[in-house]
Amino acid sequence: MTDADAIARIETYPLRVPFSDGAGKPRPPVDSLLVKVTTALGYEGWGEAFGFEATPVTRRAIEDLIAPRCTGQDPALIGPLMGAVQRELQVFGRGGSVLHALSAVDTALWDIKGKAAGMPLHRLLGGGAASLPCYASLDPYGDPEAVRAGVRDALDGGFTAVKLHEREVAAVRAAREEAGQGTALMLDVNCPWTLGQARAMAEQLREARLRWLEEPLWPPEDYDGLARLRAGCGIPVAAGENTATLLDFGRLMSAVDYVQPSPAKMGGVTELVKVFQVAAARGAAVMPHTFYHGPGLLAAVHVTAALGPADSMIEWRYSGLEARPYGTALQPEGGRIQVPAGPGLGIDPDPRVLRDYRGA
Repeated sequence: MTDADAIARIETYPLRVPFSDGAGKPRPPVDSLLVKVTTALGYEGWGEAFGFEATPVTRRAIEDLIAPRCTGQDPALIGPLMGAVQRELQVFGRGGSVLHALSAVDTALWDIKGKAAGMPLHRLLGGGAASLPCYASLDPYGDPEAVRAGVRDALDGGFTAVKLHEREVAAVRAAREEAGQGTALMLDVNCPWTLGQARAMAEQLREARLRWLEEPLWPPEDYDGLARLRAGCGIPVAAGENTATLLDFGRLMSAVDYVQPSPAKMGGVTELVKVFQVAAARGAAVMPHTFYHGPGLLAAVHVTAALGPADSMIEWRYSGLEARPYGTALQPEGGRIQVPAGPGLGIDPDPRVLRDYRGA
């Protein structure tokens, strides 16, 4: 990359991917948002913004707010550029769709930086492991027998750790019975309970011997409540998917056992690196949240490989989707995921998936 290069275009690629037949009861398709940044010298980088139902809003944030502020700027000056855009847009809030949008652009710029240097992102950040352990993150099922079947399918697929998205004790018990004692079992309940309710539920869940209980409290920014729950519930506590700023991650590190930054939501590679660095200085554990399959997932893989401790795990969304952005080029084997060795993120999205599953 030379001083003459500049960001030329920022394009959005909304995807809408249905579930495959036989994936259980009918479910709506999954929306996601990929972003491509192209420079004047022809470098292309890919990023991902957290999508789902907010995809149209995030897309507008990229096209109307972020692209005009980034086009023409030096793609090599990622930190200063992202910091300047955050300051300009802070009036719209320090999290949510605007930051999700910025996360995608940031990751795309790091992809370009690695491609321009001719090295994978994890090497650009200092080196790292060739592969990482990952866990199967299941969709919500509700019915205990469906949960049992989902756990069995993941174990048969080579995983030795499974995360549930359930709120009923019966479903968690069924999962533990199916998984046996040698499987790490985690539970994400997505912020449903008061502190008192969480304590009562933790009492019932303790027998399941969970590796962690994730996002147990509403509101998710009740860090004092998380710390009080952690002190007495007998189950390690995890949170961070809804945390955006480095300052708040610092507070969260004092409240939970595992912090879970989501690179497609909290600022991309630039901010994820900072969280890992602060966590290392404070002795805190980081387990990135990656309930998606695109460049946001690869960002977490590379940064974790470079900066994470040996016991870090990657979240793999174990869903019966018809397609994923990288096709079959990114797939765990034996409960581990390979860190791509190509320049930048190492893999570009499959053009056929971008074409065949283009969303509105």
